[in-house]
Amino acid sequence: MGKQNIDKLTRTFQIRNLLLRQALAECLGTLILVMFGCGAVAQLVLSRGSHGSFLSVNFAFGLAATLGILVCGQVSGGHLNPAVTFALCLLGRERWRKFLVYFAAQTVGAFLGSAIIFGLYYGALWNHAGELLVEGENATAGIFATYPGSHLTLVNGFFDQGLEAFTVGFVVLVIGQSMGFNSGYAVNPARDLGPRLFTAIAGWGGEVFT
Repeated sequence: MGKQNIDKLTRTFQIRNLLLRQALAECLGTLILVMFGCGAVAQLVLSRGSHGSFLSVNFAFGLAATLGILVCGQVSGGHLNPAVTFALCLLGRERWRKFLVYFAAQTVGAFLGSAIIFGLYYGALWNHAGELLVEGENATAGIFATYPGSHLTLVNGFFDQGLEAFTVGFVVLVIGQSMGFNSGYAVNPARDLGPRLFTAIAGWGGEVFT
């Protein structure tokens, strides 16, 4: 195939709408964040601690955030989080029309990332307890979404959860290392909502929302 034909083919499949390209980039970046982050949690939980630790999960999420931003940052800015998009819109650095589009794309990316981990560890998930549980010693829903510790009060939780790629990655790592005990990484609405929707559909049921 000649260079002319390749160029023509490239132009044919090129997405010309800038906002759509940015949304797809955010979707991919958030997928990477959830896939590698939740993958580390899955290893820890399903191996009952033999393959991973609290520290390895924190590092995985920190590095996953860095990688996600590096992958999509040049196209979309690498928000990966509706809270970041909202803040940038509020500060006038992004147009408000981006907020809902980015939120939807980030949620879809998180949904797909959790679906990949579900598929990858499907056998191990069922082997872990013989059923998909949200609560209890053999619960596995927490692999995908963040759930508060039993010790956490409503007031404590409110205050607890109350940019370049490496900066954001290290911020995620520090949050996990210093504040992860209360409710994990409850700092990203799309990263939490996407997997929660997926787990509800995949078999854990409506209890994932309680």
